[in-house]
Amino acid sequence: MRCPYCAHLESKVVDSRPSDEGASIRRRRECLACHKRFTTYETMESLPLMVIKKDGSRQSFDKSKLLNGMIRACEKRPVAFSTLEAIANEIEQSLQNDMDREIPSAKIGELVMDRLKSVDEVAYVRFASVYRQFKDISTFMAELNKLLAEK
Repeated sequence: MRCPYCAHLESKVVDSRPSDEGASIRRRRECLACHKRFTTYETMESLPLMVIKKDGSRQSFDKSKLLNGMIRACEKRPVAFSTLEAIANEIEQSLQNDMDREIPSAKIGELVMDRLKSVDEVAYVRFASVYRQFKDISTFMAELNKLLAEK
């Protein structure tokens, strides 16, 4: 493991413990050259997921993009970052468990909206307005009325 301070390639593990409920291992390391300590995380490698965009192009799944979209939807809302992180992890795990290596972006958007609806309705409407590309106030009102009818 390369030292982030001096770029030396050798370090020793000082401490090791499970992290993220056993999904990864957190390791405290010490550089053998500069003796500074740093932390690394070891996770199981999974098969890459490909997202099929609306225009037909493909790109690899990026959980940070998913999380950033939810953060924007929850801006100035009382939703904890840990909740959004848990939702992103849950969605990623769900996609990994499906065993489909290519996922349409529409499926990911629907999974996000399903979870945001139960967490914060305003964040749900914000996300839906961008995801479903509301063109005018009537489509926006239709979504709000649908949400009110479910209550």
